Amino acid sequence: MFRIGHGYDVHRLVKDRLLIIGGVTIPYDKGLLGHSDADVLTHAVMDALLGALALGDIGKYFPDTDPTYQDADSMRLLCNVALLIGREGYRVGNIDATVIAQAPKLARYIEDMRLNIAQAVGCDLSCVSIKATTEEGLGFTGTGEGLAAHAVCLLETV
Repeated sequence: MFRIGHGYDVHRLVKDRLLIIGGVTIPYDKGLLGHSDADVLTHAVMDALLGALALGDIGKYFPDTDPTYQDADSMRLLCNVALLIGREGYRVGNIDATVIAQAPKLARYIEDMRLNIAQAVGCDLSCVSIKATTEEGLGFTGTGEGLAAHAVCLLETV
């Protein structure tokens, strides 16, 4: 049996925060604002995985009202989601994600992001695709106000 999920996340870019995407710290003069480390890609992936099994979203499991998750490492949260998926009798078939960012350019970090996500969810690297795109200067991502990410996944029974 197969299940498909979609996730979306967005965070504002601000000064004095690290920019962490897909578990990779990227040198940049701004970072993403959020209760956790605000890893927009990893959050979209988690929501896709949870959504595939109709389990809600990351706010249900890691609420921003809980101080436990203040500055939390999103890759560790993704590992917890992967365990939950496994307990439900599923494993990741594949993940396909897109990060939307006018800047910084992300191409040189994509392979590390893929590896981090594959390791966190326990799948082969070939099952994780990550792409980056700009919005040609349009919208909040195009003007550099924030970043967004979309992710889809296919889960299959174990």
